[in-house]
Amino acid sequence: MIGGDAGSAALSTRAISMEAERSLGFKQAAAKVREFPQTPGVYLMKDAGGVVIYIGKAKNLRSRAGSYFQKGAEEEQRTAVWISEICDVDYVECESEVDALLVESRLVKDIQPKHNKELKDDKTFPYLQITTREDFPRVEVTREPRDRSVKLYGPFANAGSLRGAVQVLQKIFQFRTCGLDIEENDERWQWFRPCLLASINQCTAPCNLRISKDDYRRDIRRLQLFLEGRKSSLLNQMRAEMRAASEALEFEKAGRLRDEIQMLETLDDRGELDTHAQPEVFYIDPKKGLNGLQRVLKLDDAPRTIEGIDIAHLDGGETVASVVQFIDGLPFKPGYRRYRIRDVAGIDDFRSIHEVVSRRYSRMYEDGEVFPDVVLIDGGKGQLSMAVQAFHDRRIEPPTLISLAKREEEIFVPGQSDSLRLSRHAFALRLLQYVRDEAHRFAQHYHHILRRKATFDE
Repeated sequence: MIGGDAGSAALSTRAISMEAERSLGFKQAAAKVREFPQTPGVYLMKDAGGVVIYIGKAKNLRSRAGSYFQKGAEEEQRTAVWISEICDVDYVECESEVDALLVESRLVKDIQPKHNKELKDDKTFPYLQITTREDFPRVEVTREPRDRSVKLYGPFANAGSLRGAVQVLQKIFQFRTCGLDIEENDERWQWFRPCLLASINQCTAPCNLRISKDDYRRDIRRLQLFLEGRKSSLLNQMRAEMRAASEALEFEKAGRLRDEIQMLETLDDRGELDTHAQPEVFYIDPKKGLNGLQRVLKLDDAPRTIEGIDIAHLDGGETVASVVQFIDGLPFKPGYRRYRIRDVAGIDDFRSIHEVVSRRYSRMYEDGEVFPDVVLIDGGKGQLSMAVQAFHDRRIEPPTLISLAKREEEIFVPGQSDSLRLSRHAFALRLLQYVRDEAHRFAQHYHHILRRKATFDE
């Protein structure tokens, strides 16, 4: 009995000693984090044995890693069960938040920390997928990666950050993200109208055969080098190509390579993923939503680009408007626009719609930009008729115009007296609701910005 008591005491003493060691390690890790740089990177949490137990990415290493040592982390369900295991922490500094996102994915796959277990084996997390058997490979974010004929990168922890990274990289490598089946030898593609990504130099428009198969695939190989962490090698290769083009008097090619090199070297300046991030959960299949719209609106082809317009009022006085842009069924945040209504006195949603539609599409028409396939107005027949009138007054042929009235979720189409009523579960309606709600959110956000500004000025 005495021996048993002694054994229990020894175990108790050892447990207390281990707990004290862990507590000391946690405090030392907290102090270490305060010396981290305030730059993008990846942090690695370790236990008492030096084993990496969690990996995360950060836009600001000191701030993000330091949050694990604040009291709130003990109360956060996601972290509370394991942060007491932290006894050390290290970091890998990265040039940009995009680089950090890719490094995080590679390290998790290689090290497999036990508290990143979802990323290790849950197939519902997003991947970056590049098709390999097509003449013009496409780049897409997917939660259901194919088993063959693709090159996969990931999984990634956050779908929104991944989509933001794709849009940042698309400005440099100008790859396509659409679902079109494009063949180089099919001459019919030379008559196809590219989407607005071509107009803003984020796609080389293989859908219009504006780039050869070989040149497009060269751009995809460059993207893959970057995704595999071989940025220095890629830059050296591009600099050599730029010099060769210049010596061959191919100055346009050399200039384009110079611009791409500069964008890669300054990726940190354009790597704010929160700016470009899309909602993480898209609750319908976007392709089914677009195909449904084609049927409902009797369009010749499934729409690729949709713009939504909404109006908001500032304390019953100033009126603001928002335009949101969707490409292939997903938000394209670089295409979002805000407007302060200038020519309408008081609250008048009808006249406000007329003004914003006039300003938006007159400018696009004058600049030679491609109109969206569908413009969705938040409201009923009255708002829609004012949008139609705005195009008529400017003598501009409108794209497909529709409106969505919130109370009964009715769809109104110009020239049709009766509204369209779809099932609440219809993919087409859900997509329109998504566009409408995003336009409303963006308009309200602008409303709040102006309200804060007015309060501050006073």
